[in-house]
Parts: sequence; C-alpha cells; structure tokens
Amino acid sequence: MIGPQPSAQPQGPSPGAKAQEPLEVAKEGGAAGQRAKQPASAGPAAALELEGSPCLGRVVRFLLPHTAIEAPLPQEEEQQFYRGLERLLGPKQGCFGQLFAAAGWADVTEDRFLRKLLVREGQGEASRPQPGQEVTVKLLGVLEDGSLVEKDPMLTFTLEQGDVIQALELGVQSMQLGEVSFLLTSFQYAYGHLGRDPDIPSDASLLYEVTLLQIRDSPDLGLLPPSTRISLSKQKRERGNFHFEREEYQWAMQSYQLALGILDSPGAVPPSPEEEEELQEHQVKCLNNCAAAQLKLQLFEEVLASCSAVLHIDPDNVKALYRKGKLLSERGEDQEAMKILKRALQLEPTTKAIHAELSKLAKRQKGQAERPAPTDVGDLVQPAACQSRWVTPWKLLFGAVAVALGSMVTSIFLTTRS
Repeated sequence: MIGPQPSAQPQGPSPGAKAQEPLEVAKEGGAAGQRAKQPASAGPAAALELEGSPCLGRVVRFLLPHTAIEAPLPQEEEQQFYRGLERLLGPKQGCFGQLFAAAGWADVTEDRFLRKLLVREGQGEASRPQPGQEVTVKLLGVLEDGSLVEKDPMLTFTLEQGDVIQALELGVQSMQLGEVSFLLTSFQYAYGHLGRDPDIPSDASLLYEVTLLQIRDSPDLGLLPPSTRISLSKQKRERGNFHFEREEYQWAMQSYQLALGILDSPGAVPPSPEEEEELQEHQVKCLNNCAAAQLKLQLFEEVLASCSAVLHIDPDNVKALYRKGKLLSERGEDQEAMKILKRALQLEPTTKAIHAELSKLAKRQKGQAERPAPTDVGDLVQPAACQSRWVTPWKLLFGAVAVALGSMVTSIFLTTRS
C-alpha cells in the first residue's frame, strides 16, 4: 500500500512532511516553470543585500482577517488520500509519467504539464475564484515515491500574486467552490530545476489533492490598521526574497511592489509616530530590494527611481547612494555621481567598492583613460620589451590574484545579506 499503514494511535505528519510554521512562513516555492530565467548579473551594477532573509521552502500565511488552522489533518483523511492514490496508480509507485497522457484528465495548461482529475464537483461555474481574490484550500501533495511533502488543512493565499507555486495558482483558478480534484504537475509549474531543500528534489513532479474551501474578496487595505498593513507587507517582501534567491527576478520585483502598495495605502486609522517610523523603515527595505531585482533585470531607469525614492525617505541610506552613484557614473554624469559617492564614503569610509568607484571617476575627470579589466591571464602579460624573464611569471600570478580579490570584495559588498 502506498503511504503510511493504519495505526491505533493518532500520528503526526509523516517524515517527508514539513512541520507547520507560524506567521510569515510557508511551504511553497516560486513559480519556476514558464518564466524564463533572468541573467545572473545586471550590467553596470549588481544587487546589494536584500532586506530580511527569506525562509526558503516556506509559504505566506495570511492571519488577518482569517486565521489558518495549525492542527494536523486527522489521520483518517490522510489514509483516504493514499487510498485515492492507489486507485489511480495501483499498488506500485513512481507511475506519474503515465498520468500525463492518461484519459479522463483535463489539461489546465496547453503543454499538458499541469493536469486535473475531478474527484467531487463544486457549486457551479459562478463559484470559480477570480484573480486578486483570497482563497483557502486544503491540500496534500506527494512525490512519485509516495513521500508526503505538502500537507496543509487551510492554506490561504491571494491569486496571481506569486504567493504559491504556479500549479496551485492555475489549478485553483480552474476549480469551483467545494470542488475536490487531483492536480498533477511537472516540475515546470512546481519547484523547477532547484527543487525545495530538503524534501523536494530537482525536476520533481508532484501530485496534489486539493479542496477549495473558501473564496473571499481581498480585504480593503484602507480599513486595516497600520500594524496589520506592516505585517502583510513584510510577508510579501519575504516572498520576494524567496523568488530572488531562486533567480526569479520578475516575480521578486512584483512581490516587492505589492509590499510597497500595501504600505502606501492610505488608512482610515492614522498611524502613531512610532508606526509612521516603522512604515518608512519597511518602505526603505522594499524599495532597496526592488532596486536589487531591477538591477538583475537591467531596468536601470527604474533602479534610479527606486534609489531616489529611498533617499527621499532616508537621505543617508548607503545602499541607495552607492547604487545611484554607480549608475550615474556609468551614464557619464560624473559630477553628480562624484557628489553622491563621496557622501556614501563619508557614511561608510571603509567600503572598498565605494573607493573603487570614486577612483574610476577621478581618473576619468583627469583625462586618464581607464584600462579595461583583464578578461584572462594573457591580458596581464606586459609587452615583450618590458618583461623580465624572471619577473613576468610572478607579475602574471600577482596580477591575476589582484583582479580576483578586487572582484570578490565588490561582490561581497553588493550581495551580503542582513
């Protein structure tokens, strides 16, 4: 039999299942499938640290206005799930491949990498959820070997906001209220080539049983108190960090912008001075992270706008000063770049990346042509007339080491996380 055997005593989650987590955490990965992987570098500037380290392999829980139930599913429901799998697959495991071509399944996507099998009908076409609405589902999900890796009695998320994997986004939109269906997804709509450490390997297909429990309109942000808006915004920002770690920069930028929209919504309840300060602090974090994603996407005008917005709130923010100064330098606006970078250096005089940018600017202003960075060891060799038979190999070695160390120092400054 697939799955755990019956026992007289209630059992907790199976060894393959992740433990339930409190607010701001979750079990779902990014939407890895359809989106083309973005370049890992961003031209003249790279990403600084993200604000708020993501908890990888987790999912957003919206506790307000509804509270998710943290208790595990009754064992009987889990056993019923495995009995349903046996009816689909037979007693053997590892047979997902045949289901992708099996009759009786509906194709959610044209490529047939996401399919649905109806188990119980819902309340009619009029009860389908719409983009932007908040839904609550009950789900169980397994790998081909029968390992239970997803288990949530009440998972709540907003459609088309990147809060869960694409398989759930698209699959739930095809369901009716009260419907129960199996969702079979290839890795393209699940956790992609990266998988989800430690329980979901790379390129893994998954089979879910999903029950659509509730559909609600999203809450009016203007009616939420500042503390609630801050909490919801932080969840979106952390979700953006999750996407950023997976190099899903477009989705990361969307999450950061959603987080900013939550903070910028005028509320019916005016914030206290302490709440206003906290709102601005979170705005700065979201804007800086948004700039990091925009750099990866090479949206340089948008990066400048994000940095300017940060500096409007916090004129002494070194990350925004450095990014803006570096981009202005690359655009040839030397005077403004020099002014901004000098301010950044005053605030953080030991940062070598800022020194390096100022040095390049100073050389350019003096009319000294900058020598391009060597692309390989051969570029470091001096002309034959200047070489010494004994010195040249050491110059080659020391030159290569210097280039590598310089790149490493800049990279550390640009990507260190708090």
